[in-house]
Amino acid sequence: MHLFSEFQIRENGLTIADVRLKILLALATLIMVLSSQSIAFPLLIACFCFGVCLTMRVPLQVLAIRFFEPLVVAGVLLVLKFFFSGREILFSINVFDLSLNGYWDGLLEGLMISSRIMGAVSLLVLIGLVTPFTEFMAGLSWLRIPRQFVELLMLAYRYIFVLLEEALVIYNAQKNRLGYSGFRRGLVSFGTLSGELTLRAFDHSEKTALAMTQRGYTGEMPLALRSRPWKRKEMWTALFILMATGTLWTIL
Repeated sequence: MHLFSEFQIRENGLTIADVRLKILLALATLIMVLSSQSIAFPLLIACFCFGVCLTMRVPLQVLAIRFFEPLVVAGVLLVLKFFFSGREILFSINVFDLSLNGYWDGLLEGLMISSRIMGAVSLLVLIGLVTPFTEFMAGLSWLRIPRQFVELLMLAYRYIFVLLEEALVIYNAQKNRLGYSGFRRGLVSFGTLSGELTLRAFDHSEKTALAMTQRGYTGEMPLALRSRPWKRKEMWTALFILMATGTLWTIL
């Protein structure tokens, strides 16, 4: 469970920086990544974020877990675009009497989409590793994000770890009883685990709603989130980074 917690956040120049500047800079860079018409710029952003994570000595296991699903999605999209989209045929092969064509323009389009995915995900991973959750919520409140959305995020973040802990307890109990000794038994055990977690999630939601109502909850959660004063040094640094990123976006 510790791989999903905030133990990775160590005090450095990025973690102590103003969360509002980090969010604004990340949003501006994310817009550039998604609007870029080249493959090089999103990949450059991805490499930069990955390099910063390595500089912060984030364990490779943590990075592998956080990048695994986006890599799978990017790979699937790349394969689909390469073989099933395009007009300029690069090569053709026969698989079980079926002709399978690889398209050059499909490959370029797939690389474009995949690079944007990796660039955007790298930004989000970096922000998550250098920003404590409470500060991130304070930044969202400062950006005038709807309070209901912020409250929902806070509750979801709280119960993710509760359900994860319960899932580990159920999984270890099943494993000790040889619930995963075979493929078929493993599927049955996984289905039981999923169903039990769903029931427990509903049970936690009912108990939480009842507890909040008894404590005077009227639809708005009091958020005592305060932002610190702006610092000129941080503002100039963020402006320089934004201008450098914008220049690279224009060139590439």
